Amino acid sequence: MNDDSGTPAPTPTPTGLRATALLGRPKLWLIPTVLTGLLAFLLALLYMGGIVNPNRELHDLPIALVNSDTGKPLTGQQQNLGTQIAHSIVTNTSSSAAGWRQLSRAQAQDELDAGKIYGALVIPADFTNSVAALTTTNATTRPTITVLTNPGKGSLGSSLASKISTTAAQQASLTIGKQLGAAAPKADATQKLFLADPVLIATQVGHPIGGNSGIGLTAFYYTLLLVLAGFMGGNVISNGVDTALGYADNEIGPWHTRRPTVPIDRTQTLLLKMLMTAGITLLSVSLIMLASVSILGMDATHIPLLWIYSYCAALAVGLGVQAINAAFGGIGQLVSMFVFIVLGLPSSGATVPLQAVPGFYRFLSHFEPMRQLSDGVRAILYFDARGDAGLDRAWTMIAIGTAIGLLFGFGMAIYYDRKGHRRLTPQPA
Repeated sequence: MNDDSGTPAPTPTPTGLRATALLGRPKLWLIPTVLTGLLAFLLALLYMGGIVNPNRELHDLPIALVNSDTGKPLTGQQQNLGTQIAHSIVTNTSSSAAGWRQLSRAQAQDELDAGKIYGALVIPADFTNSVAALTTTNATTRPTITVLTNPGKGSLGSSLASKISTTAAQQASLTIGKQLGAAAPKADATQKLFLADPVLIATQVGHPIGGNSGIGLTAFYYTLLLVLAGFMGGNVISNGVDTALGYADNEIGPWHTRRPTVPIDRTQTLLLKMLMTAGITLLSVSLIMLASVSILGMDATHIPLLWIYSYCAALAVGLGVQAINAAFGGIGQLVSMFVFIVLGLPSSGATVPLQAVPGFYRFLSHFEPMRQLSDGVRAILYFDARGDAGLDRAWTMIAIGTAIGLLFGFGMAIYYDRKGHRRLTPQPA
C-alpha cells in the first residue's frame, strides 16, 4: 500500500500478545509459583524454627557456680551451707537448662571476661556465718547470694542465665528457711516470716559493656553488615562485569543495551571478579566503620584490628559469592543467599544462644560463616579482642572459608573451560 507520493507506507510495529492472553498458559505459572512458594515455606521454617521456643530447647547454658563460703558447718551438719547449696544445684536433674561450671571467683571472672559463660552465681565467703547469725540477736544483715550477668553474650542469653541463677538462689533460700524455722521454734510471726525466705539475691553486671553497644546486639548487627556487604557487593560486581563484557543485557528503565562480547574464558572472568571484589571491599568496609563508629558512635575498641578483621570477613564472603556464581551460574545468587544469610542467621548464636536452638542449627553453627564471623566481632567489641573469646577460631575459619572458596570457584571454572563450556554469545544485530 502506497501513500500519495508513491512511497510505501511504514508497516505498523506489531504490539504482540496481551498479558491477559498469556495468563491462561499453565507453563508460564509453574516455575515461578513452585520456586516462590518453596522459598517462602523454607524461609518460614528456618527463621522461625530457631526462635519459636528458646526455653524449650535450652540445654547446658554455660553458667559459673562459685562457692566461696569458708564458714564452719552449722550444728549437726557436716558441710557448710555454701557447699550444700552448690552440691544441690549441680546434682539437680530436674532441668538440663544450665551447664553449671564450679569455678573459683577469679576463674569465673576470667571466663566472664572471655565470653565463655553467660553468667555466674556467687556464694560469698561469710554466707554460713551470716545465716547462723539470723537466729541470734547479732544479726545485722541478710545473707546475700549474687547473680552476675554477662551482657556481652547478648541480651537474651544473659537474661536466660540470670533467670536460671535467680531461680536456683531462690530455691536455696527456701531450703535454708525451712532449716532456720526448725531451729527457732519460739520465733514470733514476724521473725518466722523473715526466716522463711532469708537470703537476699543481688544482681550485678559481671562484665560491663559500653552504653552504645545495643545491649549486646551491636556485634550481631555489625556482623550482618559485613555479610551483606560481601554478599551484595559480590553479586553487584558479578552482574556488572558480565554486563560490561557483553554476557548480560543492560536494562535501565526503557533503555536496553548489550555491549560487544569480549572473548574471555570462565577462569579469567572469575579472576577479574575476585580481584575487583578485593578492591571494592576496601571501600565498603571503610564506609561501614565510618557510619557505625564515627557517625553513630557505636562503642568499639581496637579500631585498626576491627578494620582489618572486617575487611577479611567481608572479603571471604564476597569471594565465596563469586565462587558460587561461577559454579552455579544463574541460580548462584539464590544458592549464596541460602549459604550466607538464610542458614546463617538462625545458626549464628548472636541473638539466640546456640544452647537454646534446635540441634539442626547447632550442627550448622560449626561451619556456617555468620557464626564464625560474629564470634570474632563479639570478641573485638566486647571482650578486649581476646583470642580465647572466639577471635582465634574466627581467624582460622575465615582462612579456611577463603581457601575453600578459591579452590571451589577456580576448580569449577577450570573444569568448565576444559570441557568447552564457553560463555561466548553472539552480539545481537
